[in-house]
Amino acid sequence: MVVNIAAYHFAVIDDPPQLAQRLREQAERLQLRGTALVAPEGINLFLAGDGEAIESLLADLRADPRFDPRFDTLAAKYSRSRAQPFARLKVKLKREIIAFRRERCSPLRGRAPSVTPDTLARWLDQGHDDAGKRVVLLDTRNREEVGYGSFDNALTLPIDNFTELPEALAPHREALREATVVSFCTGGIRCEKAALWLREDGMDNLLQLDGGILGYFERVGGRHYDGGCFVFDERVALDPQLRPLRDAAA
Repeated sequence: MVVNIAAYHFAVIDDPPQLAQRLREQAERLQLRGTALVAPEGINLFLAGDGEAIESLLADLRADPRFDPRFDTLAAKYSRSRAQPFARLKVKLKREIIAFRRERCSPLRGRAPSVTPDTLARWLDQGHDDAGKRVVLLDTRNREEVGYGSFDNALTLPIDNFTELPEALAPHREALREATVVSFCTGGIRCEKAALWLREDGMDNLLQLDGGILGYFERVGGRHYDGGCFVFDERVALDPQLRPLRDAAA
């Protein structure tokens, strides 16, 4: 079986081209395919290959003393497929590892408050958070992704790009004032940035789902979720058991 990982980490990268070159060399040596994005604010990885090769690359990143020591907490979300879902390896330099183009949303200044998958599932089971407030799930993904599945009764927005989220959400903010709002996305990176910016913009009742949908699937499965989670490769989407929608024999 092919091991697939999604991993991101916000950390100060002093020399993004050097890190990008090192990632490329390691991934090529280990025969990994997928996409690695490198920016001054961190890295975003979608890679697939042999399980031992994946662990070797992650171990090197976590242990390398040249990088911000917070790299030792780099966490990955795992799934498996019979076939390699990426055609080739791509390593890219970016201004942001996920484009949002707004000030005051850098996790390098500190993370927004989060809720774990287990706690969120418990809140949804009981119909409110621990303070008795209603819980509203905010989908920060685009409409194509939402079409493959989302949380039951989640607030979804008619956006095609993540940068459109603040404007699309604006008409709903007054109605959300008395709720506990939990933002989510595929793996956590977009809901983390959105939560930081929206909290700075006065939405202090907003939390982020730690690990996103994939982290929720790993810990909880499909409870309170309808459909699958779109992924940007040949698997198309993963079901709550992290099985690919499309998976040919290797």
